[in-house]
Amino acid sequence: MKTYACVAAAVLAALASTGCSRPEVAAKAPTTASAPTPALTEPVTHYALRGEVISVDVARHVLVVKHEEITGYMPGMTMEFVVSAGDAAVAKPGQRIRAQMIPSKDSDFRLEQIWTDDKVATDTVAAVSNALRQDTHNRGKEAYREIGETIPDFALYDQEGRVVQSARFRGKLIMLNFIYSRCPVATMCPASTAKMMSTQKLARDAGVPNLELISVSLEPSYDTPGVLKDYATTRGIDTSNFSFLTGPERAIADLLTQFGVIAEFKGGVLNHSLSTLLIDENGRIIHRADGSQWEPREFIAKMTK
Repeated sequence: MKTYACVAAAVLAALASTGCSRPEVAAKAPTTASAPTPALTEPVTHYALRGEVISVDVARHVLVVKHEEITGYMPGMTMEFVVSAGDAAVAKPGQRIRAQMIPSKDSDFRLEQIWTDDKVATDTVAAVSNALRQDTHNRGKEAYREIGETIPDFALYDQEGRVVQSARFRGKLIMLNFIYSRCPVATMCPASTAKMMSTQKLARDAGVPNLELISVSLEPSYDTPGVLKDYATTRGIDTSNFSFLTGPERAIADLLTQFGVIAEFKGGVLNHSLSTLLIDENGRIIHRADGSQWEPREFIAKMTK
């Protein structure tokens, strides 16, 4: 029997009482609790938008976009849109995007859920994700990758909106975990990110060469590149060798399966496990810590062994 069966059983038992939640539902380990029911508000209307970024005003968080017809709302035109600080930092003139447009009574149109709509990028991510899906299917019950096995190939987007393929990290040590930006439980994703940051600093102090840290989103439906850019910036994270990755939901699901991480939304609460992996220069898993109780020096010892 694979060791994952034992790990999964323990994790599933813990998840019966532990979870991270969306903003509508607060949660504290080891139990979940519902937040007070918010006052009723008017539903927000979203419209799918596709277009080209003409200019970026980072200071004002504004994009000028030449967009196609927004079905059921307006014809194609060039206009300003308010975006988040992260989306403004990621956007580039000439870039094609797809997004959700939110109209405003104050005439300040806003864009959210911004993704690149570049054909080469989307085709690359789709092709590698299709191969990952096939690999997960072919492995079946053996999909979980044990210590000693090589990680699967993947292609996702980083916090700058760039396509990142797993081959980019060959020849480097990798620390990899899964988080999501809206996790409110201090002992879960926030603690994991803090420990990754501590490991990054300790590794630099110890002279560990060629280390790359990777955090993959558990909630790709919300964690766009711009959201992850905000996540890293607000925490002062050094992203010179720390990538935050997101992408197609099915690709993330396949990675969760192959890395033995459990994540499932139930009624607005994201029940999930935590795992941090150390991967050698040949892409082979050499160490794994489940949960959030691991210590950065534990990984440094493995790196310098």
